Amino acid sequence: MATNASPLHPYWPRHLRLDSYVPNDYPAWHIIAGLFSVTGIVVGMTWLLSGPVAIIPLGTWRRLSLCWFAVCGFIHLVIEGWFSLYSKELLGDQAFLSQLWKEYAKGDSRYILNDNFMICMETITAFLWGPLSLWVVVAFLPPASCPLYPTARGLCGQMYGDVLYFLTEYRDGFKHSELGHPLYFWFYFVFLNALWMVLPGILVLDSVKQLMHAQSLLDVKAIKMKSKQK
Repeated sequence: MATNASPLHPYWPRHLRLDSYVPNDYPAWHIIAGLFSVTGIVVGMTWLLSGPVAIIPLGTWRRLSLCWFAVCGFIHLVIEGWFSLYSKELLGDQAFLSQLWKEYAKGDSRYILNDNFMICMETITAFLWGPLSLWVVVAFLPPASCPLYPTARGLCGQMYGDVLYFLTEYRDGFKHSELGHPLYFWFYFVFLNALWMVLPGILVLDSVKQLMHAQSLLDVKAIKMKSKQK
């Protein structure tokens, strides 16, 4: 896929030959605004639904946690699901989600190179972590019922994919992006992906704390029951 001719695309490494590439119709700001607008709607709807209709009263932190899982469900199932299904057609496709991926690939061109790791990782993320994320949200709406903390800990397996994502690019020498670029490298590649390490990490610590507290209550109850039996 390499050539010495001048590249007719915005991706790195610059010597890549991408014959099927079609430039986006939408400007970058349009794509970014569309993504964050829909994400904001998902957050707003989840915040409202997690209030009076929730099975158990939820504080601000718990409601924000559910908003996060709703966003995960949307991004994993819709956006990453699109990539999983149409990764081979992205370069020449002009659907909005394809253009979104072509824009994001300016920060990591592996997404338009049919990279095996990317396809496998995103497929697992889309069709495993996506439904599980939505399950956490739905579980707190009647008539369902599900313990949040064990599920939250399980979902944080997405952190593992993020670690591999960063490490594989590090070992490649960050050659799939313009190293240090404020938008493409620091925002697209670093910031947006770091969210799936920082926030799940906080949820892991919180779930461990809550599970330890629940276990301590059970231990106290068991000790009291034994004392009464004596």
